[in-house]
This record gives sequence, C-alpha cells and structure tokens, in this order.
Amino acid sequence: MSAALDLAEFPQRRTDPVARARAIAPTIEAAGQRIEQTKSLTPEVLDALHGAALFRTLLPRAYNGEQVKPATFFRMEEAIAAADGSTGWCLCQASGCSFAAAYMAPEAARAIWGDPRAVVSWGYGQGVAKVVPGGYRVTGTWRFASGNRHSTWVGGHCRIEEPDGSTRLDAEGKVFERTMMVPRDVPRWHDEWNVVGLCGTNSDTYTIEDVFVPEEFSVTRDIDAERRVDAPLYKFTTTNLYASGFAGVSMGIARGMLDAFTAMAKGKTPASMSRPLRDSEVIQNGIAQCEAKLRSAGAWLVEVLEEAHAVAEARGHITLQERALVRLATTSAIHRAKEVAEWCYHEAGATAIFDNSPFERRMRDIHASGQQVQGRTAHLEMCGQFFLGMSPSGRFF
Repeated sequence: MSAALDLAEFPQRRTDPVARARAIAPTIEAAGQRIEQTKSLTPEVLDALHGAALFRTLLPRAYNGEQVKPATFFRMEEAIAAADGSTGWCLCQASGCSFAAAYMAPEAARAIWGDPRAVVSWGYGQGVAKVVPGGYRVTGTWRFASGNRHSTWVGGHCRIEEPDGSTRLDAEGKVFERTMMVPRDVPRWHDEWNVVGLCGTNSDTYTIEDVFVPEEFSVTRDIDAERRVDAPLYKFTTTNLYASGFAGVSMGIARGMLDAFTAMAKGKTPASMSRPLRDSEVIQNGIAQCEAKLRSAGAWLVEVLEEAHAVAEARGHITLQERALVRLATTSAIHRAKEVAEWCYHEAGATAIFDNSPFERRMRDIHASGQQVQGRTAHLEMCGQFFLGMSPSGRFF
C-alpha cells in the first residue's frame, strides 16, 4: 500500500505529478487484468492513486488540490494510461469533475472534496431540476459514469424547470444546464457496462428520482460570472481539459503498446522466418515512424497547451484561437495514437491475440477510447471552419 501524502502541505510541496504517476505505474500495470475482470480499480491501485494525490491535480489549491497546468495533466494521464487504459480513463474523468470545484460555493466544494480520498464522477444525459425553495427537486437518468464504483459523489446534468413550468434559457436563448451533486449512495445504479474495451471503468448508468439538492450543491461550469477561483487553469473550458486528458489516455495506451512491441522485437523470431524481428527493415522503419508519430503529436499538444496557458495568464482569458488549436491537437493526438497501436498489434502477429499479452487488451481499450466524443473526426471540420474565418458549427471548443 502506498504511503499517503500530507495533503495539508501538498499544494506548497509542488512535486512533479508526472514523476509520481511513473512511480506507481508498475503497481497499476500489474493489476491490469484484474481491473478488467472485476470492472473496477483494485484496492492497491486506488491506494497508489490516492497516495500520490493524482485525483487532486485539477482541484483548486484552496481545497488542497494541486491546480497544475493542462500540459502537466496531459503528461500525467499519458503515464498512467501507458500502464492501464481504464485507470487512466477513470483518473481523467474524476479530474475533469473536480475542475467544477472552481465554480462551486466554497462550503459545498469543501464538503465534497474535503476527504483526501474524495472522487466525483458523472455521466452523459440530461435530467430535470425543478426549482423549489432552497434548491431543486431532481429527476433523471445518465449513462457513462466512469469510475463510479470508487466515487464518493456523483453529478447529474439537468435543465432547469422554473416554478411556472417553463425551461430556463441562457443569454443566447439555449437551454441552461446545471449539474446537481449528490452522494454516491443516492442514485439507483444499473449494471449495464458490458463492452469490449475500457471494461475496468465500469461506466454504468444511474437514476435519480425526485431528490432534493440544495442550491449550493449545484454548479454551472465555463461561465465567467460563476467562476470563484481566479487562476489561469480555470480560464480553460472543461472541454479543453477533458480533451487533453483523454488524448493522454490514447497516447499512453499507444506508448505502452509500442514499448512492449519494441521489447518483443528484440528477441522474437517469427514462425517460418530465420531472422529475429529486429533485423527486419520493415520493423525498423515502422518503429521509427511510430516513435515520430507519438513524440510529435505529444510535443505539439504540449506546445499548444503551454501557449494557451500563457495567454490565459497574460490576458485573463483564452480566445477561440487557443480553443480551436487545443481541439485540433487533441483530436490529432487520439488518431495518431490509434495508428501506432494498430501497427504494433498487426506486426506482433499471433502473439498479440492472447489475452495475457501486452497487446490484446490495449488494442480494445484504444478503440474504445477513440469512440468517445473527444475523438470525433467531425472536430476537424469545425477547426477547418475556424481557420477559414467561418463560425464553427459545433460547440466542442
């Protein structure tokens, strides 16, 4: 079991979360098959993640978080996902949820994240929050609550129904959304996570039926007027951070496959061949190209995130230019990672198809990760529209 950090001192210590992630990676990799089989992170993996305080990297320092730069968050996710994709995915989901603390009433944020082992999860969907004195009556069903088995609180995104029955709209006339936060034991859970990849995330469905949620335990993110922590990190949108983290997951899975393939190629001689893989010009060329793809995609994403952070620091906000580049760099990284993973799996031959190989689960995981909203090829169309001086047709910047 990993030793717990003193979180009261942690924000001042500022140790490198990427180094901490790499230090616990062997524990995570060793548990990979059990994580998949049980559809949940194992106790030793959770102890390692909490001991290294990795769930708190995007949490404001005011709540004993670390408030790291987005580029650091990306590299941390990459290191964890290289060991196990489901663990990296759960960590990213919880970290993105903790980003909401910057927009919440301080007393509620402390109640939710005050426990050093606090984890928040939520999924996709839209419930209804009916306005009542002091808060809301909430009903809804949501899917894809990654990491919910180890969460302490969950959220549900809701449209707001006013006392007169009308739906609250934002300044642009669109449906206004607010996230309602409840303890994990409040919803009714549906065990529906039967999938081919990222099995260990247990991204199940949950239902809340006519539950009262106090006003202070609700939050709307990405609105300047609601932001309570004034720091460059929180000038990024939640989408920017989720995209960066999930790009890190795909890049990490591909890195794990490429490293495993390179190690295998040094010693394997394929059937019906007289030379080991490492002597093949095809393999030599392919490994070099895969290294170039991963390293260039990662370096460019880091560059884009660092530039956006510098703009947020200097101007107090980031522009559509930075947001479009983050979207383009993250989408590109996800697709380059899939290309590398597919090459490794194919060239590994029959070795890759066994469930105890370092390839089979990773291949399923990376394709599951690429199916998520952050990997959509439609993002490229929106980026192209922006670069051509048009108004992007989507809302995923």
